[in-house]
Amino acid sequence: MKNARVIYNPTSGREQLKKHLPYILDRLEQAGYVASAHQTKKEGCAKDAAFEAGKNGYDLVIAAGGDGTIFEVINGLAELEKRPRLGLIPAGTTNDLARAFHMNELDIEEICDVLTGSHVSPLDVGKAGDQYFVNIAAGGSLTELTYDTPSRLKTMLGQMAYYVKGFEKLFFLKPRQARVEYDGKLFEGEIMLFLIANSNSVGGFEKLSPEARLDDGLFDLLLLKKTNLPDFVRIGSLALTGQHIHEDKVVYIQANRIKLEIEGEMQLNLDGEHGGTIPKEFVNLHHHFEMLVPEQEEK
Repeated sequence: MKNARVIYNPTSGREQLKKHLPYILDRLEQAGYVASAHQTKKEGCAKDAAFEAGKNGYDLVIAAGGDGTIFEVINGLAELEKRPRLGLIPAGTTNDLARAFHMNELDIEEICDVLTGSHVSPLDVGKAGDQYFVNIAAGGSLTELTYDTPSRLKTMLGQMAYYVKGFEKLFFLKPRQARVEYDGKLFEGEIMLFLIANSNSVGGFEKLSPEARLDDGLFDLLLLKKTNLPDFVRIGSLALTGQHIHEDKVVYIQANRIKLEIEGEMQLNLDGEHGGTIPKEFVNLHHHFEMLVPEQEEK
């Protein structure tokens, strides 16, 4: 018999997820799994639950919640020698990994079709120090939005909550001197922010790293050079269509390994969670996981 563990955040998705839990478990049982669920109660809970499930030989671990739940599950499983297959039930504010696989467009019945199917995609993950991320590593004032936005505001306003907080931070943007080594090459100069993307969906924007793929063994590195506020706003508007990567103020390259140093202290954002501070080295772990995906997304 196969074993499946659903690790779910009861507050995600405006608290709708837990209403579907009996149906989800029943669908898994019908597909031949011995299915069980773990409700997260505090920070770090999903990480611990994922580690225990992986250590105990579960065949499938399903992260049910937002990007924070997925981040913890990835970190709970990433260092295991034998890792279970990953499943995803998107129920958070942005759901970047779900967007990358077009799973945010599915209803709960269709999601369960994916979870009980056999279509998988290899999944790269990034390593930053002793932590792991699947979507994005970022630094700069605006990149603090995801962990600086109150959860209650996110519950009430959804994606709009980030825009509200973003306007507050625009006037405090300051350039920092940076040294960036990537695959034997070097960039030195003042930057406003950096993004190290593993997927094309970043903070709900699906064109911010338009060439990124979750299975190519490469990060997409985006550096915004020193710029003024009007140009920053203009480049930000171009990011909605992916045209920002052609701007002179933007460095956009692909690399497997990136070492980043910043003058002064800069906070690091990993998949919307606080990831410590720079300096850091980032390494792409090629095909580190297998993930159940919709049939058309099978690689």
